[in-house]
Amino acid sequence: MATVVDWRVSVGLVGSVFKYLSIPLVLPLAVALLYGDDPWPFLSTIAVALALGSALERLRGDRELGHREAFLLVSLTWLAVPVLGTMPYLIARVGTVAHPVNALFESMSGFTTTGATLLGDISVEKHGHAMLLWRQLTQWLGGMGILVLMVAILPELSVGGARLISEESPGVSVDKLRPKIQETARILWLIYIGFTVAAAVVYYGLHHLGLADNMGLYNAVAHALTTLPTGGFSPEARSIEAFSPAVQWAVIAFMIVAGTNFALFWYALIGRPEKLFRNSEFRSYLGTMVAVSALVAGLLFSGLGLATAPEAVGPIPGHLETAVRQGVFQVVAIVTTTGYASMDFNTWDSTAQVVLLFAMFLGGSAGSAAGSIKIIRWYAVERSILRELFTTVHPEAVRPVRTASGVIDEQTLRGVITFILVFIGIFAISTVLLLIEGATNPEIGGLSTLEAMSATIATLGNVGPGFGIVGPMDSYLDFSTPAKLYMIGLMWIGRLEVFSVLVVFTPNYWR
Repeated sequence: MATVVDWRVSVGLVGSVFKYLSIPLVLPLAVALLYGDDPWPFLSTIAVALALGSALERLRGDRELGHREAFLLVSLTWLAVPVLGTMPYLIARVGTVAHPVNALFESMSGFTTTGATLLGDISVEKHGHAMLLWRQLTQWLGGMGILVLMVAILPELSVGGARLISEESPGVSVDKLRPKIQETARILWLIYIGFTVAAAVVYYGLHHLGLADNMGLYNAVAHALTTLPTGGFSPEARSIEAFSPAVQWAVIAFMIVAGTNFALFWYALIGRPEKLFRNSEFRSYLGTMVAVSALVAGLLFSGLGLATAPEAVGPIPGHLETAVRQGVFQVVAIVTTTGYASMDFNTWDSTAQVVLLFAMFLGGSAGSAAGSIKIIRWYAVERSILRELFTTVHPEAVRPVRTASGVIDEQTLRGVITFILVFIGIFAISTVLLLIEGATNPEIGGLSTLEAMSATIATLGNVGPGFGIVGPMDSYLDFSTPAKLYMIGLMWIGRLEVFSVLVVFTPNYWR
């Protein structure tokens, strides 16, 4: 039977993505020239992106993007772009990312804004300003969505743009802010760019105020590029621990922004701020972070959450500001799946770590850059359970599940529950596989269940760091090549929320 999927349309549009990807590559090229780094990795990648993109574009011809082709385009783009993104690492041949699989891991982690890294040797001196900036830039490009950007700038995607944004953007649904989907995509990207610039200005401003000695212009821009996409890559080996408390509080604020539905900021800008503050998901998002942060801060303040002597982790027990800052920072970084760290939470005891593991499953808001399951899905499940309890007592009652934006229809509810079940199923299977990897890989020497669980949710949920050998100050370097390839797959399907990828592998999709 002939296939009903015209793969040439999807592959041709991937070529268009490649061509446009050459534009942001100019930034690290300029930085390489400014700092005296080798420009060849970026010049070569630009040339390949233009040549390969032009060749692939010819496959499309005048064909239109259909419903099924949109699924294939989304899946292919989020696989092909990270592959192209490995070129600067491979050509530079510096450090651990000189290996092809390691380069793909780092690139996939960047574009999917996971933040899991193989750079156990992060340093500007070794990798250069330009290479580390490319690493930051991959996260910024992936944060709001590569195809959302393409919809914003390519008129030919305006017809199928709503489907592309729906399949690429994390969450249950995407608010259509303007009648034309292309205008919606532009608004989302403009808000994203605006907050990125604001973050860079605030970070650099703290430096000029004498509150952040090492937050120079380069670091301010680099960290702004990974805060708003909830990415977590940092040019500093110790992440945000390398900076002052003032910087850490500023990063907390922008991480909260990054985990919020960007459409709500648009309503606030056009004079309807009540849409933000009355939004049930936004209130649940803030309330959850406050509750979990209070629990963690209490454990740290009392000393119960620390596994090592107080002098080994600094003045936390009995110091309110420090305990609150460290607790809030780590919870916000985990819930929003940013993956930054203001301290090594491997020094926390298992109770505090289990709380963080729970937070890894929460995720930020739909329509944000955050990963994992998302607050709106948990809210829908909670409301659905309450409804079932009510209708058990009142079987004749009709009680729809409501949010501030309206009723959640039954089909969406089924989709939410199915997604959570599939997500947890993949998590459980992957945890077992990583436990087997730990038992058979002499470089690791065994993984605890908590370590394996954290490594799984950190990659599948695009969170970044976990516990033990994959802690915030460590890396995924010791895993075997098959395990790294498997986790690359987890990051890929996690960023596209599972179904956009899995549907392409079903026989019915091609018939």
